[in-house]
Amino acid sequence: MAFLALASGVAAGVTSIFDRNLAYASPFLNQPQLSHDTATLQARHLELVKRQWFSDTESSKNFKDEHYPTFYGGDFSNSPYIYSGGVNFTHSVASGDPFHDSVLLWTRAVPLGLPDQSVPVCISFKIFDNPQLQGRPLDTGDAFTSYDVDFTLKVEAKNLQPDTSYWYQFADCTNPETASPVGMTRTISSPDTPAHLVNKGKPLTLAVFSCARYQDGYFNAYGVATHNTSADIFVHLGDYIYESLGDGAPIGRATLGRELATLEDYRGRLSQYRTDWLLRFDASPRFVTNLWYLPRSRDDHEVADQAWKAGTADSNDTTVGCSFSPSGACFTDRKLAAVRAYHEWMPIRQVDPDDKLRVWRNFQIGKLLDLTMLDTRQYDRDITDLYYNTGAFGLFCAVLIGMLTLAPQNVIIDSIADQKDRSLMGADQETWFYNTLSASQERGAIWRVVGQQIVFTQIDLITGFDVDAWDGYRANRNRFLDHLYDKAISNTIILSGDSHANWASDLARPNDTITYDPLTGEGAIGVEFAGTAVSSTSTFGAGILPDAADKISRNYVRDNVDLQWSEGSYRGFFTLTLNTSTAVATYYAMRNVSSANLDAFASATFVVHTGEYFLHISRRAVVHAYYSIGANKLSRPVAGGSVGAGVLKAQTL
Repeated sequence: MAFLALASGVAAGVTSIFDRNLAYASPFLNQPQLSHDTATLQARHLELVKRQWFSDTESSKNFKDEHYPTFYGGDFSNSPYIYSGGVNFTHSVASGDPFHDSVLLWTRAVPLGLPDQSVPVCISFKIFDNPQLQGRPLDTGDAFTSYDVDFTLKVEAKNLQPDTSYWYQFADCTNPETASPVGMTRTISSPDTPAHLVNKGKPLTLAVFSCARYQDGYFNAYGVATHNTSADIFVHLGDYIYESLGDGAPIGRATLGRELATLEDYRGRLSQYRTDWLLRFDASPRFVTNLWYLPRSRDDHEVADQAWKAGTADSNDTTVGCSFSPSGACFTDRKLAAVRAYHEWMPIRQVDPDDKLRVWRNFQIGKLLDLTMLDTRQYDRDITDLYYNTGAFGLFCAVLIGMLTLAPQNVIIDSIADQKDRSLMGADQETWFYNTLSASQERGAIWRVVGQQIVFTQIDLITGFDVDAWDGYRANRNRFLDHLYDKAISNTIILSGDSHANWASDLARPNDTITYDPLTGEGAIGVEFAGTAVSSTSTFGAGILPDAADKISRNYVRDNVDLQWSEGSYRGFFTLTLNTSTAVATYYAMRNVSSANLDAFASATFVVHTGEYFLHISRRAVVHAYYSIGANKLSRPVAGGSVGAGVLKAQTL
């Protein structure tokens, strides 16, 4: 009875140490059937305490609770009820999803040896305003981790100042001498900060990445961005991992395990990806420049290839669909496992506690910009290209097996690409997105930067359209463009990934040469910058050389009205530097990803000037004319008239 009284009195306090680690609940807050019930974990912990402390009831009569981990800041050094056998910070540190007054901090603390799985590992964190970690920390605390969350730890550091750099470190509660590398992070400006004062009055630079397939090459782009650019914020547009295996052995990049399906599978792949040296680069023995300060999004391969709301290219929740996957996994189980592992390993916030799959969110960075991160892949996306349901081949297969109308996945996507009710985002996200764009302009933000996964601009690939991109959801694209035009929303920049190639385009209605002039850019409503892959092979052809890629690009920029630049040979990333009057996109090309190096060059630079856009209706309401003041287009001559790689439209005229 003495133990029961003690347990009831301290359970809430200890549970809070579990709760401090956001990995236990995320991404299933308020969904107890899908998340870890920290009260249950605490009960398991107390059972261990009961076995160890109260086996001799007589000896417990005069017990004084001096070292129980409930007592915040207590001495854990001689407590056997949390793990004290040493830990290894196996994957350094990371941070992400900053606000103006807080930021998420992440690490992984694996116990040395083989502890009882009921014993939690206690990790402390501290965050300072100086790299020497001197003075009083701005926030500090303890949190538990355990095998339940793959020994990951994700905490929110609070009490921070806007637009400020910080340094942080984790340590073993039972032995503070065992500490992680020091991480560097920062907050963003408060939403009401005047645009010219954002980032302490300096231009703000985003570095934009997508598609890092481990077996295809080294993640040199991350290192170049960290050490060779002045990037302030890293934005990842998805395909941070791939579920497939491939053959990376010739370059020392063989992937471990099998095609991903279970929670253990996804955790193992995330762990292996984070061993890349450019994800763990230490500038000194105790200091790491933190690469993972970023907002991020999910593409398809974080779950599986060609993901949509009810399946992937090789799995869906049917008897046949489950057998498609080499791992034998049905889609729903596979997706929930992938989402859980993603939230354990990524410093990303749970946006809505009642919506376990939502990652779409908005960052108001002063009055300079709104950075809006969409999910055009996983959230509520209608059926996409599953390979066997597109083009002539898909039609042949469907007719052959007599399944043309039996199920949604057997509909030929090319035939429904223009359907008005098709959506990449689902109704809830789409409504939120349009409202966010309008609110951004109304609050006086200069730029609207939209991070999403797939190429927006219509691109005739000669062999047809990529119906896995926005070209397969044309009505959704038109609704977005209509909102920009009808509401006169200016200075919109779309950031895109997924295609494993580089593209730069004006935003205008597809094939509209009446109100849009591709030579001058007049009539455009914004721009799109789409980046190539960090390492994944080019869709122009694996290992394709620049001259061969340029022959393909020349056809693309000639035949597609909005497209102004195409490049398909190099792996890399791009930066976007914003101030109150201009946005400058600089593309970086990696010369070689078959070994770890920082050998790269700037392949192209594009400038966009701020401008206003409005609709003029004549007195008789017969002629509607769009007027652009200043910009909403790529500045001419595009890229200054020359690029270091790829082909400009002007070069084909």
